[in-house]
Amino acid sequence: MKETIKIILADDEVLFRKGISFLLSREENIEVIFEASDGIELIDFLKGDNPKPDIVIMDLKMPLLNGIEATKIIHRDFSDIKIIALTSYDSKSFIANMIDVGAVSYLVKNATPQELFATINEVATKGFYYSEYVMDIIQNDLITNKKTKCSFDTGFITSRELEVLQLICKQKSTIEIGEKLFISPRTVEGHRNNLLLKTESKNIAGLVVYAIQNAIVSLDI
Repeated sequence: MKETIKIILADDEVLFRKGISFLLSREENIEVIFEASDGIELIDFLKGDNPKPDIVIMDLKMPLLNGIEATKIIHRDFSDIKIIALTSYDSKSFIANMIDVGAVSYLVKNATPQELFATINEVATKGFYYSEYVMDIIQNDLITNKKTKCSFDTGFITSRELEVLQLICKQKSTIEIGEKLFISPRTVEGHRNNLLLKTESKNIAGLVVYAIQNAIVSLDI
């Protein structure tokens, strides 16, 4: 039996939010523990003595405190909570901004229920989920904004860590990486933790962004 994924929905459009909540409540492994109509309500809930979610599904445009600002706060103060952006905006600037501030996935509101369920499960299992379109935007955002990093030091990351990083960027799970490289899941986790420390990334999504921005991996991975 799958472990239950605890979800908070943050969206000021009541009908849309209730619709998503209804859809998610029908999934055996998903529980919606709270609904917020704005960023302030969301942050107040997280700061209170309440159960913490695994994932927040976040709208961008909300009153009082928008989704981008709320994501910044959660990324800083509740780093274990994963943020999936679910919004009407599919412009590259919005997507790049949300990824920059810590969102681990990005969905547009015309996505199908199946795409939403798949994204939630991928994020719960692997820590992030970026479509090819979003991965492309991450790389193009680097070029557009000239976020030039220092030259990659080939001695900085071991060859085995590099293999693990490349498979992470292919969105493989810990078990899948272990099977591919003939190493145990615990060893994979050890390499992943070393990568997080060496790159000063807060989570797996940050590792992927780091890898793309430093040209350690390319989109033909």
